[in-house]
Amino acid sequence: MAKILCVLYDDPVGGMPATYARDSLPTIARYPGGATLPTPLALDFTPGHLLGCVSGELGLRPFLQARGHTLVVTADKDGPGSVFERELPDADVVISQPFWPAYLTAARIARAPRLKLAITAGIGSDHVDLQAAAQHGLTVAEVTYSNSISVSEHVVMMVLALVRNYLPSYQCVLDGGWNIADCVARSYDLEGMQVGVVGAGRIGSAVLRRLKPFDVGLHYTDQHRLPAATEQELGARYHPDAAALAGACDVISLHCPLHPGTEHLFDAAMLARMKRGAYLINTARGKICDRDAVVQALASGQRPAASGQRPAASGQLAGYAGDVWFPQPAPRDHPWRSMPHHGMTPHISGSSLPAQARYAAGTREILECWLDGRTIRTEYLIVDQGRLAGAGAHAYTPGDTTAGSEDAARFHP
Repeated sequence: MAKILCVLYDDPVGGMPATYARDSLPTIARYPGGATLPTPLALDFTPGHLLGCVSGELGLRPFLQARGHTLVVTADKDGPGSVFERELPDADVVISQPFWPAYLTAARIARAPRLKLAITAGIGSDHVDLQAAAQHGLTVAEVTYSNSISVSEHVVMMVLALVRNYLPSYQCVLDGGWNIADCVARSYDLEGMQVGVVGAGRIGSAVLRRLKPFDVGLHYTDQHRLPAATEQELGARYHPDAAALAGACDVISLHCPLHPGTEHLFDAAMLARMKRGAYLINTARGKICDRDAVVQALASGQRPAASGQRPAASGQLAGYAGDVWFPQPAPRDHPWRSMPHHGMTPHISGSSLPAQARYAAGTREILECWLDGRTIRTEYLIVDQGRLAGAGAHAYTPGDTTAGSEDAARFHP
């Protein structure tokens, strides 16, 4: 029998909801592009209920217990005394999330000789040292497609919130104020702006499609260029790399995976290439942006330094928004919590209630296949048989981006 160790985010502060705002979820038949939804043999949960937190258990307990397997679910994931550290050595399967990642470093993988499968309940497996996983023969899988549209909708919301200065205006109402000049002094129209995405895969291309009706110019860069017909349909201009894209856009949204080649891609030098007063949205991974460079670019003061020099505090960016941090959860003293002109949230864009239903179903499908000795869908695979495979071969590069994840232990709820 297998031991499944599942790391999920904490329950709501006030306990699990007794009722929900809606009685049901909208029904979709397939993902955009025609890919099929998860196809587990059965489900033991109610779609639309909280599934991604500890008490939700991704709806897995009835299924696993009926088969005689052991399921351990915890949110305590960081530090040497955590439940995750204690339970890992004899685990056969680890399930984690991008939103509350259990960092599977090389050291942790080495301490888990029975570990054979790491599942990401969602999309994005950079919390796993993929190089070490391949070397130890682990299979790494994620629920591809499950929350792509959820994230793309979140991006559109954040773009509009920044450009229209929504959050300070909302705060004005909460504070009992009514100074319209304060609210509109940083408010602009999105119409006519140039908007670009770094990464035009499932999420990035969905963002482009959703922003096209706003009458903006669309731009993108990706290691795999879109088909000419798609470029023409979207009216999207291709740029060979992020550096070429940066100076052309008023708004840039990041949708590339985190791997050694994209870590700190948006550093001080890249931010200096952007238009002064541009907006940067990051729902990809926090480490794609240099933390301190973002803080500096939002600060008011001097313009960027001359070419080849580190920019001074500048006001180079008009706003930064996103939901991804490094590490996660972000320590209480993380400077992004208090920097000006930001629209940061916890990592929530891909964990709407419909997304939870999809990634819970996909996690069960992967588990069923693995436990029954059936083949896991190719599109779910990131590492298999000692190498990058499936979606991983398309989007990732070999390496490790977990360095520094131990700082997550500094968050104390």
